[in-house]
Amino acid sequence: MKYREIGTDPQHRRKVSVLSLGAMLFGTVVEEERAFAVLDRFVAAGGTFIDTANNYAFWINGTQGGESEALLARWRRSRGITDEVVIATKLAGRPKTPGRDFYNLEGLAPEVIRASSARSRETLGVERLDLLYAHGDDMTVPQPDVVEAFAGLVQDGTVGMIGVSNHWSWRLERWRATAEARGLPSFGVIQYHHTYLRPRNDVPGRRSADGDQGLFSAELITYLRDHPDLTLVAYTPLLSGAYVREDRPLGELHDHAGTKARLQALREVIRETGATANQVVLSWMIGGDLPVIPLVGASSVAQIDESLEAVDLELTADQRALLDAAH
Repeated sequence: MKYREIGTDPQHRRKVSVLSLGAMLFGTVVEEERAFAVLDRFVAAGGTFIDTANNYAFWINGTQGGESEALLARWRRSRGITDEVVIATKLAGRPKTPGRDFYNLEGLAPEVIRASSARSRETLGVERLDLLYAHGDDMTVPQPDVVEAFAGLVQDGTVGMIGVSNHWSWRLERWRATAEARGLPSFGVIQYHHTYLRPRNDVPGRRSADGDQGLFSAELITYLRDHPDLTLVAYTPLLSGAYVREDRPLGELHDHAGTKARLQALREVIRETGATANQVVLSWMIGGDLPVIPLVGASSVAQIDESLEAVDLELTADQRALLDAAH
C-alpha cells in the first residue's frame, strides 16, 4: 500500500492509504457478512481510509440513513479497530423524515451541524470524528454561520478534520476566505466526482438547473493546483462498473463526442499493461500531478482486490502522456 498525508493543520493531519474504501451500501445492499469480508481485506492490504455518510443509504429501504455508520461501528468493535483506520463521514444530506426524498434534507444550520455530528459520533461509537464533510451546500444558511459551526467542532475536539463535498468552487473560496479572516480552522479535503472520462458540464444536477456542483470541473482542477495543501477524494472513479461491464452503459454525463478518444487511449494502455480498465483508471488518478485519492466501492473481496492491485500499477511516462492528451 502507498500512503498520502491529508489535512492542512499540523495538529490534525493524518497519513492515509492512497485508496479509500466507500461504505455507502454497507448494511443495506451489501449485507454484514460480505461487508465485513471486504473491510477485512482492505485493512489487511494496508487500507486505512474508509468513507461513509450519515444518510447512507436511506433511499434503499426508505429510512433516514445511518445503516452504513452503524455497520462500521459493529465492524470496528468486533475487530478491535481504533484510530489506525481513518473513517470519514458527512452531514447535510440526511432526510428530515424517513422515505426516499432527496430534497427535504437536514441542511447546514448550525444546530443541525452540532446535532448531526453528535449523532454520527454515537452511531460510529467514537469520541471524535476523524474527518467530517459538509455533504452538499445549503444556501439558505449564511455561510459564515456554517464555517463557524464546523470550526467549532474542531476547536472543541469532537472533529479532527473538516471536508467539503459537492460545493461550487466559488463557495469553497468564500469558505476558505471566511475561515482565514476569522482565524478559524478550515477544510483540508474536498470530495467530488472525478474519473478518467471527462464529464459534460451542461447537464442539470439534482439541485441546480445550471449544472452539477458535484463534478470535479476545470475550475476545481485549477483550484486544487492553486491550493496544493488540499486533497481531492474522488468518488465514483470507476463509473459504477461502466468501464468494464457491457450492461452498464455510460450515462449522459460521460457519453459524448469527446469520449471516444479517451476510451481509445485507455484501451491502448490496457493492451500494453495487461491490466483492467479499472486498474488503469485508478493508477492514472493515484499517480497524477494532483493530490487525488480515489474512493472505490466494493461488494465483494474480488472487487476490492482488483482495486487494490491498481495501487502497484505504475504507468510509464508515455502511457500517462497518451491518456492525458486524448480529447
